[in-house]
Amino acid sequence: MSSIETTATPEKQQAVPKKSGKALLPLGVFLVTYLGTSIITGDFYAFPAILAFLVAGASSLLLDWKTPFAERIALFAKGMGHGDIMQMSLIFILAGAFAQVGREMGAITSTVNLGLTLLPAEILVAGLFVVACFIAISIGTSVGTVSAVAPIGVALAEQIGLPLPMVLGAVIGGAMFGDNLSMISDTTIAASRTQGAKMSDKFQENFKIVMPAAVLTIIIYVVMNYGNVPSSGEEYPYEWIKVLPYVLVLLAAVAGVHVMIVLSGGILISGAIGLYTGAFNWKAYGAAIQTGISGMSELVVMCLIIGGMVSMIRHNGGINFIIDQILKRVKSKKGAELGIGVLISLVGACTANNTIAIIVAGPIAKDIAQKFQITPKRSASILDTFSCFAQGILPYGAQILIAVGIASQAVTPLQIMGYMFYPYLMGLSTLLFIFLKKDQEATTTA
Repeated sequence: MSSIETTATPEKQQAVPKKSGKALLPLGVFLVTYLGTSIITGDFYAFPAILAFLVAGASSLLLDWKTPFAERIALFAKGMGHGDIMQMSLIFILAGAFAQVGREMGAITSTVNLGLTLLPAEILVAGLFVVACFIAISIGTSVGTVSAVAPIGVALAEQIGLPLPMVLGAVIGGAMFGDNLSMISDTTIAASRTQGAKMSDKFQENFKIVMPAAVLTIIIYVVMNYGNVPSSGEEYPYEWIKVLPYVLVLLAAVAGVHVMIVLSGGILISGAIGLYTGAFNWKAYGAAIQTGISGMSELVVMCLIIGGMVSMIRHNGGINFIIDQILKRVKSKKGAELGIGVLISLVGACTANNTIAIIVAGPIAKDIAQKFQITPKRSASILDTFSCFAQGILPYGAQILIAVGIASQAVTPLQIMGYMFYPYLMGLSTLLFIFLKKDQEATTTA
């Protein structure tokens, strides 16, 4: 009798996916320990982010008492070692080394001074947003874009007194804009494939949603800085040879070269120019690389913990719980479109990776779309746009974390979120797209 029960139980568990709202508790723990403490004390540095992640990660290990602790640790470690987490960590390491070598060599100073010479200070933040948009569309990765552009933004903020959170918010916003529209972006490919839509059709649908948000974002940055940026009237000296690394990095990015090759090339080129101009010797060059990598160590650890925590949330049924709750509430075509948006946003919050979120939620979104006669291009567009919206505003998202790392922890994720106008406007624009265009289509059909 016992042998029959033992055999049947695993089959039953496999047939019925685990669903549990308790699995989402680690996200609540993180919000309370990090955001809550910061808001209560009024000090965004009161509770270190890495400690908040440690507490949240530990809480995820305490939820499933039926599974032996050794197995829970193994699941957590497997999530830490996920391929996406490892690639993200490598990008962080290379980005830190590139930023530090560029700083020691004088590349950042020369690039900033060139920008100050060519452009009025009032439009520099808006200009960074546009540059990030263009690069992200070209390379299809928001993390790679932030890695390439954020060092310039940080130096601009230091040079002329621009608010650092605003500068980084503009860079991240532009990166999310481009990631959402790029034809070679993982999110575009995943959204189109899971919904059975042509990428060109999905692009056209997305373009109509996000362009108003992008234009309004540019206007906001220009208005906020107009008359508020001091003009010293002094000349800003720069050397073209020291600007070359960033020019080559941006050109390589636009050409579609893999972000790791781009960053590695930037480290080598910056080092060669630094040695040639006498900015540093071989010993100082190696020390700069080491300093840059060390500066990203905390960020890498946070990514590892996030990977483990996400693995436990998935194992304990948190994502299945979200999917189940949304499916119960979808009753109309308009509600179905909104349900797809809420679904991908919540799954994105749990996975902290918009591509993985689309892969997980995409098949469910397709079922919803077919049931309520939503066109594939429309469901793909809603899926992709909401995934980028959610990823763009996560305080523990890779884009914000890498920006904080490049800024040498001089700013917190919450401070950056106060200036990330594009993701907020993109979310609002998508809601208007759902509620207004739906009515227009219904009228046309009638």
